[in-house]
Amino acid sequence: MPAPALSRTLVAEGAPRGGLAALCITQTTGWGVLYYALIAAVRPVSEDTGWDPALVTGAFSAGLLVSAAAGIFVGRILDRTGPRMLMIGGSLVGILALVMVATAPTLPVFFAAWLVAGAAQAAVLYQPAFTVVSRWYGPARIRPLTILTLVAGFASTIFAPLTAALTSAIGWRGAFIVLAGLMGLITLPLHARYLNRKWAPAAPRQTTGRWCGPCGEARNSSACSR
Repeated sequence: MPAPALSRTLVAEGAPRGGLAALCITQTTGWGVLYYALIAAVRPVSEDTGWDPALVTGAFSAGLLVSAAAGIFVGRILDRTGPRMLMIGGSLVGILALVMVATAPTLPVFFAAWLVAGAAQAAVLYQPAFTVVSRWYGPARIRPLTILTLVAGFASTIFAPLTAALTSAIGWRGAFIVLAGLMGLITLPLHARYLNRKWAPAAPRQTTGRWCGPCGEARNSSACSR
């Protein structure tokens, strides 16, 4: 009887209890403070500083370009080290960026702050979160991914009016300081508590049949070309 062969199919690692809910909360917060907050504050920022609204939104757009470029490196780090330290680090960078936004004395510093925020976006928003959910749930990932996306979609509903209210009460600079504090209070403990420190080693699955060296699959399986 032929010896069992190893399949390279990855299996779900299993989600911690409360892990999906924690990610829903951190994603809603991250999107709210790093993405939607400035959209609600463009006019107050422009009126207070005299900066052209197009330049204010241009700083935000530049941050999005940084986020897209940084996503390549984030993916490599995520595969190599796991999500916990990456997303904690991303939250810390996001807090720093928001404080820089709040204290920016000039438009170039404001631009630099949003470039830093773009790096934080790459490390804490959908890209790493979707990877975490996919590793937790494996083939059953579609439903939790849908839940995560739907819940995080309320970020604008929550944080746009919150930012507007804070701006009216304490000014846009004070509003961004408060948002930085919220990001720290909400995302840091949840990332530390629920995210994997490292990915579990891929557990090979036993299948019947001989191993096919040339194509790298179990012989007589549908994937074997021999």
